[in-house]
Amino acid sequence: MFTGIIEAVGRVASVKSAGQSAALTIDAGGLDMSDVAVGDSIACNGACLTVTSVVQKGFTVDVSHETLRVTAGFVVGGAINLEKSLRVSDRLGGHLVSGHVDGVGTVTTVKPVDANREIVVRFPAELDRYIAPKGSIAINGVSLTVNVVTSDAFSVNLIPHTLSVTNLNALKSGDRVNLEIDQVARYVERMIDRDDQR
Repeated sequence: MFTGIIEAVGRVASVKSAGQSAALTIDAGGLDMSDVAVGDSIACNGACLTVTSVVQKGFTVDVSHETLRVTAGFVVGGAINLEKSLRVSDRLGGHLVSGHVDGVGTVTTVKPVDANREIVVRFPAELDRYIAPKGSIAINGVSLTVNVVTSDAFSVNLIPHTLSVTNLNALKSGDRVNLEIDQVARYVERMIDRDDQR
């Protein structure tokens, strides 16, 4: 479980294909690795991945075919948002984020608004029912508040702090991003479906 509050921006140091899967080495950037051990979970651009080894300046992870299928992927040299898993004693500054990517969106508009930046993202049709104005959404693992929703897109506002501590500052039109809907929406849907079946 994560909060969507990014701790560091790292880089993908290497990608080794293993059939339909891959093994990544991640340069952890400024992420504090002193308490990271093999088996720990780290959200990498919003995808929950398991540490397979701790190496100098970072860590390695294995990425399954399914993770590669449902995410925007990983490229050598690419900036990557990093967050260690939530501890029971931690503050919940964003919203509850599972690290299970629900779909890939495409940035359509990036517009400066004073010192902020408005981003418009087109989302897959199957996510439409889960995205609501003033609701939460994670983009590349970053907890954000939805401003406006249309039939196939939503907008968010990025404040200067978010731009300075995440890889969202480099987004441009056409970029693909990992999306995770608010978990509350999942549970509400499940409850409604169960009531309808009774």
